[in-house]
Amino acid sequence: MDDMTAKKAALRATTPHPNFAKWHKLFPTSAWLRRKAPQNVPLFSFEYGDTGAGNDIGIRDNWNAFDGIKVVPRYGVKSSNDLPPTDVELFGTRYAAPIGIAPMGGPSLVWPSADLLMAKAAQRAGVPYTLGVAGGATIEDVGRVAPDVFWFQLYRFHKDNHRIGFDLIRRAEAAGAKALALTIDVPVRTTRSRETYAGLGGEFHPTPRMIREMLVRPKWLSALIRKGYPRFATIRSYVGENASTNDVIRFARTQMGGAFTWEEVALYRERWKGPLLVKGVLHPADAEKAVSLGIDGIWVSNHGGRQIEALVPSINALPSIVSAVGNKATIVVDSGVRSGQDVMRAMALGANAAFAGKSFLWAVGALGDEGPDQLIDLYMDEFRACLGQIGAASPADCRNAKILHPGAITY
Repeated sequence: MDDMTAKKAALRATTPHPNFAKWHKLFPTSAWLRRKAPQNVPLFSFEYGDTGAGNDIGIRDNWNAFDGIKVVPRYGVKSSNDLPPTDVELFGTRYAAPIGIAPMGGPSLVWPSADLLMAKAAQRAGVPYTLGVAGGATIEDVGRVAPDVFWFQLYRFHKDNHRIGFDLIRRAEAAGAKALALTIDVPVRTTRSRETYAGLGGEFHPTPRMIREMLVRPKWLSALIRKGYPRFATIRSYVGENASTNDVIRFARTQMGGAFTWEEVALYRERWKGPLLVKGVLHPADAEKAVSLGIDGIWVSNHGGRQIEALVPSINALPSIVSAVGNKATIVVDSGVRSGQDVMRAMALGANAAFAGKSFLWAVGALGDEGPDQLIDLYMDEFRACLGQIGAASPADCRNAKILHPGAITY
């Protein structure tokens, strides 16, 4: 495929899905999806997907940090009403936009089969989808439904000389994953208060309250009956095909945990021949260390505010990391992305792409099976409009804009 054909293919992928206009009238931004989601899913499901650590201060800080970034546009440089192209190249693959779906643990709790719905939507739209190792779909299933956009995220399985971890990346390679992300920002387990209060602090034992919540949400209950509850699908095979959800939870708590050491990152670099990212970086020195080990991508993230509230917003850490390694690695960012406007802000600060997580759980909660398609198209529509508004001729051209970023960290 020559360059022009590839570009046309990427641009064709930006055509909205058939019901986009209908849902856009009711849900003009992701915030409207968040308002609707609790009306369709049990309270414990919504709390699980929406909560952060402690009192959600980290989530609020992430949002406020994005909102504090202002762009000074330049006008009179373009007279056409045509919107600029949005396609980008990441690790040698061309995507329709610098917008991705971040890895999440247990999206199927928010909406049954959410992982596969998100993967299919990403494949249709031509944007990256990252399956979390604790997600509700297997590596193999995602590889089948999203062969062109599939990324895989891995937590640390260190026992028996990383036997399970190495097997998981073998499976990801066989399934055609375009990139592997090692998450390094979960050295210890922390408490998410709303999730814990809702009854999801450990093993899954539905209380009478939770059962009532399910019974009064017929759309969610119908989806559960039709699709089942495939939580921890990728690691279930290591426990046993007939293992219960709680069997897998107990297994994961004994086998999975701690942060990857740099020595372990080097081991995975030797094993994984494709693009490799380190996810959870907030300090430029850590980014430099990763690059020195041959890491291809730096994923700037504070885990969506779900670890502790005191962590710096990832968007505020982004500029110093771009300054340190921006010419040596591909840089992506998540935690707090709620709109195409946030994607534009991240691009303006030097990121190569921005990934959203929590808002996709709002989308499946609000619109069920159609939610991921709607949100991707909404983000792409917003992002195109933002490029046109600030006079950017391409996503990379965002970097030429004048940026006011009062929260940026300097060293």
